[in-house]
Amino acid sequence: MLSSLEREYDFVIVGSGLGGLVCAAILSMENYSVIVLEKNHQIGGHLQVYSRGKSIFDTGVHYVGSLDEGENLHQFFKYFGILDKLKLKRLDEQFDVIRFADGEEYPYTQGFDQFAKNLISFFPEEEDAINKYCSKILEICTKFPLYNLESASDGYYLESDILTINAHDYIASLTDNVRLRNVLAGSNLLYAGTRRKTPFYVHALIMKSYLSGAYKLTDGGSQIAIQFSKIVRQNGGKIVKHKKVVSANYNQDGLVREVVLENGERVRGKQFISNVHPAVTIDIFGQERFLNVYKSRIQGLENTVSTFLVHITFKEKTFKYLNHNIYFHDTDNVWDTADYEPENWPQTSFICTPHISRTGEYADSMSVMTYMKASETARWEKSFSTIAEPGERHEEYIQFKKEKEAQVIRRMEELFPGISEQIKAVHSATPLTFRDYIGNKDGSMYGIMKDSVSPAKTQINTKTKIPNLHLTGQNISLHGILGVTVSAFITCFPFVDKDILIQKVKDA
Repeated sequence: MLSSLEREYDFVIVGSGLGGLVCAAILSMENYSVIVLEKNHQIGGHLQVYSRGKSIFDTGVHYVGSLDEGENLHQFFKYFGILDKLKLKRLDEQFDVIRFADGEEYPYTQGFDQFAKNLISFFPEEEDAINKYCSKILEICTKFPLYNLESASDGYYLESDILTINAHDYIASLTDNVRLRNVLAGSNLLYAGTRRKTPFYVHALIMKSYLSGAYKLTDGGSQIAIQFSKIVRQNGGKIVKHKKVVSANYNQDGLVREVVLENGERVRGKQFISNVHPAVTIDIFGQERFLNVYKSRIQGLENTVSTFLVHITFKEKTFKYLNHNIYFHDTDNVWDTADYEPENWPQTSFICTPHISRTGEYADSMSVMTYMKASETARWEKSFSTIAEPGERHEEYIQFKKEKEAQVIRRMEELFPGISEQIKAVHSATPLTFRDYIGNKDGSMYGIMKDSVSPAKTQINTKTKIPNLHLTGQNISLHGILGVTVSAFITCFPFVDKDILIQKVKDA
C-alpha cells in the first residue's frame, strides 16, 4: 500500500494558509484527491496563534467582517458548514474607534446608515460628503461579482476605471475638512494604505466588509484553519506538516510532475496550487520555467510594509475587556505613517483585546500592531527561527525588540494612563518573525501592494505559463479572510463549474 506521499494526487497544494485550505476544502468536497504540504508546525498562515503562559495570541487575524446574516462571508462559511462551529463574538455597534493625539475620538458604527448618521453627528456640515462617500463604496462593491455571490466570465471582473481611482485622492475630493478625511481613512492599517498607490476599491471592499458585521474569534483565529482542515480530512484529503517544498520536477511536456521536499521526499500530482507568495513560487518551481518578463514583473513588485506586533499579558482582573478596536494616530496625516521616520515611530497603532471565553469582563491580554519596515531588522536577516526549525537570534536583536516594546508601551500610556502597572508580561514579533512563519521574503503584512497608478501590473492571475501550476492566496484578489476566500474560489473555477458552485453557496 502506498504511503500518503507516494501516491499521485489530483491536487498538490503548497502552503496551508487560508487560501490553500479553502482550495483544498472546495476540491475535496468535489471529490478530487488533495494533499496540502505545510512547512511549519502549525497550519493556517496568518491564522496561526501562539501561547505564552495561559494567554493565547493571534498572529494575523484580529477581527473579521461580513459575518452578519446574509453577508458574503457568512454565506461562504454556511456553504462549508463551519459557521455554527466557530466561536464568534460580535463587536459593539461602535466597533472601531479612530482616535487622534488631541484626544478626539470618532467611532465607526456597524451598518451603513448608522455609520453615516454617526459621522454626520460629528461633522454636520459635511453630510453631503459623508453620504457621497458611503454611496461610492456601495457602488464600487457592486463591480466585484464574486463579492456579491454572482458569476462573471473570469470570476473577478474589474473595470479599468475602477482600478485607477486612488483612495487618498477620492476621499480628498469629497471634502476640504482634513479631520474628516483622516477619520474616513482612519482604519487604513487594515490594508497598509499609502497616499500614492492604494486604490479606492481596496478601501471600499474592506470598509464594506467590516460595516457588514464585525466579529472577534473567541479564543483565537486558528479555529478557522482547524475547521477547514476537518473538511479536507473528512473528504479524504491529507494535510501534512513539517513538509517544506524546495523544488519541482517536470515531465517532457513541461508539466509539473512532482514537488521535492527539503528532506528529499517527492509528492506527485496532476495539478499544483501554490499558496505562497508569487515571487517565492518562482523560486520553488524553477526560475527557468517562467518567462523573463513575468519574472521581472513579479520580482519587481513592491510588497506592503511589515509590522511590529506587541502582545501584552495583563495581571489578573486589572484591565477591562474592550469589545471594540482602537486606531490611534499621533498625526493628522494617516496616509503617510507606513513610510515613517524612526524618531516619530509609532505614529499609527491598532489596539485590541482578544476575546477569551474564560476571562469574562476582564481582558486577559492586549495586542498592539504598528508598522515596521523590513529594513529595520535587515541586519539580522540571515537568522531564522520557527518552532519547526528552531534557530538563534542575535542578542542585539533581542535588545532591539525590548526597546521597541518599550516605545509602544509608552504610547499606550497616552491612551490608558497607568497601564504599565497592569502588565504581567510582554512579547513581540518583528518582520523577521512574519517572514519566517509566513514564507515571504520581507515579512509583508498583506503581500503585493495594489497600485492605482499601474493597476494591471499588480493584478496576479491564478493561472501561470506552466499549465498545471496555479496560484492562490492574498495576492490574487485581496487579503483578509474574505479576500482570500474569494481568491480560492477563483483559483478553483477552472476545475469546478463556477455557476453551479456559486449557486451552492447562495443556497446554503
